[in-house]
Amino acid sequence: MTSNNTNIERLDWADIARQLDNEGYAVLPCLLGADAVRNLSRQAETMDAACHVPLASTDLGRGELYYFGASLPAPLEAWRTMLYCHLAAIANRWNETLGVGDRYPKELGDFLQRNQKAGQTQAQSYLSRLGPDDYVSLHQRNDGEQVFPLQIVALLSEPGKDFHGGEFVMTEQRPRMQSRPMVLPLKLGDAAIISTAERPFKGAKGYYRVNLKHAISRVHTGERIGLELTFHDAR
Repeated sequence: MTSNNTNIERLDWADIARQLDNEGYAVLPCLLGADAVRNLSRQAETMDAACHVPLASTDLGRGELYYFGASLPAPLEAWRTMLYCHLAAIANRWNETLGVGDRYPKELGDFLQRNQKAGQTQAQSYLSRLGPDDYVSLHQRNDGEQVFPLQIVALLSEPGKDFHGGEFVMTEQRPRMQSRPMVLPLKLGDAAIISTAERPFKGAKGYYRVNLKHAISRVHTGERIGLELTFHDAR
């Protein structure tokens, strides 16, 4: 994953911050190379049965989730750690904008220690495998006192070839307004930084919180494999 770490350092983080401020997400085209995509896709076939959770059992849709548990594969852990270092600055600016006193530490390990002290020990990062008629309902990963406001999603299958349908969808709810739908145009190897649950929005009278959820629409044919990577653990 060394090349992907290099790619992360070379990203235009000022532009990413602007996209997150304006839209609540930022697409990172071709962040994952072909080898990384293949290796991660194979994880869904080799992970222990204890890591497997049918979506139907959680009322979150239909399909299969494969949780990594406390220890991510070494390349993926390095990727998450490096991304956190850049995103913590954006998260702290959002808190300052919204008048929230808490600040996120610069290092992921320090933030995860806060999670443990708050009783949040359940890792949430997973691979998803969706076949025909499978989907993921609108949801948020904001369980617990310590919630990082940004997370990562990535697509490990090729739209139009490996599967049809299965678009990554977000909704944004502003006070006293209809929800705003967004479809992220993810391609094979693309990743996106998305708002976990809330973000600041500048209105006529200053900044206020808007609420976001994300989902995956119904897969029509083929198999869609995706990745959802969080920076905080759940209770």
